[in-house]
Amino acid sequence: MSVLVVGGAGYIGAHVTRLLRQDGVPVVVLDDLSTSSAERAGDATLVQLDVSTPEAPDAIAALIREHDVDAVIHFAAKKQVGESVQRPLFYYRQNIGGLVNLLDAMEREGVRKMIFSSSAAVYGEPVEAVVREDSATMPINPYGRTKLIGEWIMADCERAWGLQWVALRYFNVAGAGWPELGDSAIMNLIPMVLDRLTSGEAPRVFGDDYETPDGTCIRDYVHVKDLAEAHIVALNALGGELPNHVYNVGTGTGSSVKEVIDAVGQASGLDTTPVIEGRRAGDPPKLIASADRIAADLGFKASLGLTEIVESAWQAWQAGPRRIEV
Repeated sequence: MSVLVVGGAGYIGAHVTRLLRQDGVPVVVLDDLSTSSAERAGDATLVQLDVSTPEAPDAIAALIREHDVDAVIHFAAKKQVGESVQRPLFYYRQNIGGLVNLLDAMEREGVRKMIFSSSAAVYGEPVEAVVREDSATMPINPYGRTKLIGEWIMADCERAWGLQWVALRYFNVAGAGWPELGDSAIMNLIPMVLDRLTSGEAPRVFGDDYETPDGTCIRDYVHVKDLAEAHIVALNALGGELPNHVYNVGTGTGSSVKEVIDAVGQASGLDTTPVIEGRRAGDPPKLIASADRIAADLGFKASLGLTEIVESAWQAWQAGPRRIEV
């Protein structure tokens, strides 16, 4: 028996792949390598494939048979919010089409276990500062809608053919479990700060007049290695009597933008005094995950804090091609 990790060479997927392999679990990585590299799959079996294509279901079904796959962890999706607004059909084709193709192959081959990479984007702009899984789901962009629709599709498959599934709604994922598996995309706060510093520019802060202790937005940052472990805990729980399908993954605490930037300065020894710019539309002052449900149902609790997140992200940046001379 083996686990199929779709998108298993990406940022989060590569961490899950490595933890599974360290546990001795046979892993097949399916990845189109559009935003990743083959080296990140480590010693797992790697197959390059875009799961959104018309021929993908047959190819995935053959792969499941060949490698005796009995569970799937699905990460492969496009995730740039702005791009999703500009290219909604592309996002629906990639994210929803890819999921449907994967589930099609799973149904044909009798694979019933699925862990799905969802997102806090399903909540949109929640009124609550601390967001629970039963908070209203009102995504405000196509990316967030593809994640919510994915959850609906899996619920329908559960009713139709017995799919056992868990969707993990991530909050702000950061850090690196190993330096070579750092976040290579410049889309999240810490890589964006490091990118600016590498270019000799000051970090940017979008608004410092929010109703928070230091005036900057507060978010829940979870270490990518903690998040990877949450996937494995959820996978191991499938087959039992889980009372829920949807779980937030966060720490239940928040850090402000200024605190994160200051932590980068502490880790790097660099001057991280930011440039203050105007607010961005749609940024709530405070957004934190309620982590109670995953603790109660799965016994999972994140163990790494902001210091570990930032220090590991700095080490990963320094191990990469854009090392900063300090």
